[in-house]
Amino acid sequence: MGRKRLITDSFQVVKKRKRGSKEEKESQSPTHDTVQAESPLQDTAQPDQVELLKQFDLSWQYGPCTGITRLQRWERAELLGLSPPATVKELLLKHNQDPLVIYSLWYGYSM
Repeated sequence: MGRKRLITDSFQVVKKRKRGSKEEKESQSPTHDTVQAESPLQDTAQPDQVELLKQFDLSWQYGPCTGITRLQRWERAELLGLSPPATVKELLLKHNQDPLVIYSLWYGYSM
């Protein structure tokens, strides 16, 4: 018959780092590169903009959004004559490097 399945069989095992390890201490001291990477806040979307994009994801009138990026969905809706909001496209083009903007709500979930 086999062994009884446990709920822990479905989840990946994540090992915690030991406290005081050398890697942890090195990561705490900021380098010049990381400080520069954190400073440009203009490329990140504001919370109200992200909320607008989530509403775009939840609106089924523009078709399904799983398996494609938001820009691909917007372009598909435009080709089909569904008149997607122009503000969504502007946000997608403005913040084209931000993963919160590029991908839909369900991007991280496997199909």
